[in-house]
Amino acid sequence: MIVAFSVTPIGAGEDVGEAVADAVRVVRESGLPHRTDAMFTSVEGEWDEVMDVVKRATEAVRAHAGRVSLVLKADLREGVTDGLHSKVATVERILGEG
Repeated sequence: MIVAFSVTPIGAGEDVGEAVADAVRVVRESGLPHRTDAMFTSVEGEWDEVMDVVKRATEAVRAHAGRVSLVLKADLREGVTDGLHSKVATVERILGEG
């Protein structure tokens, strides 16, 4: 499964970089395949391990503020590995054919 998520402290002001960095640090230390962009972090793995990472990342942000916002989108598909790269590679291949 691939989960794209964003976790943001509420009431901590406009500068949330330190809180977000703490969440991304949890993801990176998990050892799971991941990708971070300006809006979301995507993590790939089995349900329990991915959801554990999301929970721990959320808790890391919660240490900065008593309230957090969590947005999560999941792609649950059996038998797919390396979806973080293969899905993008397919689109790039198709674009290159055009």
